[in-house]
Amino acid sequence: MFGKRGTPDAGIPQQAPPPANPAPAPGGDGVDTALPTGPPPAPATPDQGVSAQVPGQPVAQAAAPSPPPAAQALPSTTAMDQARSEEYYDVKTTVFNALIDTIDLTQLARLDAEAAREEIRDIVSEIVAIKNVVMSIAEQEELLEDICNDVLGYGPLEPLLARDDIADIMVNGAGTTYIEVDGMIEHAAVRFADNSQLMNICQRIVSQVGRRVDESSPICDARLPDGSRVNVIAPPLALDGPTLTIRKFKKDRLTLEQLVNFNSISDTGRALLAIIGKVRCNTVISGGTGSGKTTLLNCLTASIGEEERIITCEDSAELQLQQPHVVRLETRPPNLEGEGEVTMRDLVKNCLRMRPDRIIVGEVRGPEAFDLLQAMNTGHDGSMGTLHSNSPRECLSRIESMILMGGYNLPSRTIREMIVSSIDVIIQASRMRDGSRKITHITEVMGLEGDVITLQDIFIHELLGEDQQGKMIGRHRSTGIARPKFWDRAKYYNEEANLAEALAASEVSDESGSPLGENLG
Repeated sequence: MFGKRGTPDAGIPQQAPPPANPAPAPGGDGVDTALPTGPPPAPATPDQGVSAQVPGQPVAQAAAPSPPPAAQALPSTTAMDQARSEEYYDVKTTVFNALIDTIDLTQLARLDAEAAREEIRDIVSEIVAIKNVVMSIAEQEELLEDICNDVLGYGPLEPLLARDDIADIMVNGAGTTYIEVDGMIEHAAVRFADNSQLMNICQRIVSQVGRRVDESSPICDARLPDGSRVNVIAPPLALDGPTLTIRKFKKDRLTLEQLVNFNSISDTGRALLAIIGKVRCNTVISGGTGSGKTTLLNCLTASIGEEERIITCEDSAELQLQQPHVVRLETRPPNLEGEGEVTMRDLVKNCLRMRPDRIIVGEVRGPEAFDLLQAMNTGHDGSMGTLHSNSPRECLSRIESMILMGGYNLPSRTIREMIVSSIDVIIQASRMRDGSRKITHITEVMGLEGDVITLQDIFIHELLGEDQQGKMIGRHRSTGIARPKFWDRAKYYNEEANLAEALAASEVSDESGSPLGENLG
């Protein structure tokens, strides 16, 4: 339908506008349809054993005539997780080049993704037959799928993005890819043709959200259409080729109930978290990298009422709030001239003029901590944010440090008074050494004693050991606090009975029958 077969000048590749979701050619040999400035497709070289042109077409570029192609046997690929040989990628590159020389990109751009995929499959099947490539039906199906992904998707990343059990994808150059499954990192038998193909795919991803990555701007944060977080760092900063990291989101949004099923929190702890969200406690979620802070923040927002106006501020939009009245804001990096940057602090300050009921900051990492505390302390109860720290105590120290980073010449006691009057609850998330993620502390900010902020754990996770498979064994329990500081707030929202029930149900007694406190006695 869209081949240029039978026309006198059909052999000249058309530099037409790319389709809606094109992808770069593997190895940079074909047209980078995502970037119109990419090089034109090059014909197959003689040592590849086949010609890049379909018989009957004139050659697009001058090249030495190739002998009739010999039958090529595709190496056996018994499973997707086995590494493919160099021969496979040679055959794939040859077929891809022939496809680019044959297909009419102008017509392909007018099709939807499914129709375009079917058209590409038909043409590739014809090219495979003409080139006399010997392969089984299963092997041909894999080749068809790979080439469709290269043209319309994210190339070798597509099979990994389709798996819902993968939490992170880490590409360390064209030849090395790792994934995180069930909290553990493992090697993935996925490779790119070369660093050019990987870089082109990175550029495709970031260009979809209006950003760029190249030698002049080698670091970029972006997101996929489903909200998955993307970070790219390119040469010359990345010495072994472009490095791509994707934090994948599950297709189905997680809930607090599912966290109970994953043993991240107990059922009584889930009830306590729901009450904290419902009674509009100002909350900071603390944790290390990969501990599940953003996931927990998403779950916690499910308790927010539908009548509330929520404004979110993020570096790359990844929160998935389900309420109807949500305004999503995203920072912007500077342009080529170094102008036009919009920082997180700019967004948080602007939120105060937008009549929010709650302000949610995806990640607090700089001077915007001061503006968030100001918002929490000026009528925006129930505001939330996340930050990197290893304990509730360290969380407060980091907030103090970030405020000082903004150049505020304030005494430490003044900053701590602001923290105490603004933050009600700190929720600590941790990633255990077996890969599991746990909510380890629900801690209240009580007040100041001298110059020291006092904290009170009301719910903790304690380790008891590990099983024969190396999985951590532990339990969640309350610390015996019957009336936490936010009891009056719970009473105001008619949640005091549920709060008392959750705390009582999570108590654990010692041998004498007394509730265990913060430490085992």
